[in-house]
Amino acid sequence: MSTNEFRDNNATTPAGVDLKLEIVVIPVSNVDRAKEFYGSLGWRLDADYDNDDDFRVIQFTPPGSACSVIFGKNVTAAAPGSAQGLYLIVSDIAAARDELVAHGVGVSEVFHDGGGIYAGTNEPYLFGRLRVSGPDPEHRSYRSFVSFSDPDGNGWLLQEIKERLPGRGVTIDVADRAHLLHETAEHHGSFEAVAPPHDWWDWYASYMDARERGRTPEEASAAAGRYMADVKQVVVSPA
Repeated sequence: MSTNEFRDNNATTPAGVDLKLEIVVIPVSNVDRAKEFYGSLGWRLDADYDNDDDFRVIQFTPPGSACSVIFGKNVTAAAPGSAQGLYLIVSDIAAARDELVAHGVGVSEVFHDGGGIYAGTNEPYLFGRLRVSGPDPEHRSYRSFVSFSDPDGNGWLLQEIKERLPGRGVTIDVADRAHLLHETAEHHGSFEAVAPPHDWWDWYASYMDARERGRTPEEASAAAGRYMADVKQVVVSPA
């Protein structure tokens, strides 16, 4: 199979319990240094817990991600730097690279794989066996990358996906989505009471997007208000 081929047989799996990947463990040698690095990326700090003895765990979540990373003291026996091929999905590879550079992170240039999955090298495919400078010439999803490492050498890849293959993507279950819709409706009520006529679904979409990115209800309401004003020209006059 070449890199121009993807398996997509629209196969279904038996119904069962949802399995949502939520945590990836990153092995590090210096916990405080790692905390400073991942914090400098603009990732959300969820927890920093220790038992004042021989255990400490820190959790960060990348913006827009449903999966978090943890590291710490006595969290894993894996060798520091041994986590490789950690993918971060972005919709604009150039903009994502620029943001990392702005945070002071040493990153590769944008590249695409020019060798195919079975290229004759010993370099693991996940890291790009034959890196060709620049984005994929045809600007196809799944084909353009940027790489960087944390201070311990744990390896990350940004992968550009503008359009997903059928059936791919992050979802939340029906109950959680119903709860989010109900919350969105409640918060939209205060905006609707003072705003000019508008399409409610625009506000809903912005609010829900912000909440799924980890923003608080108050932050999501503010983000939705800014979206309505900046994009939809629906401006609420000051009281």
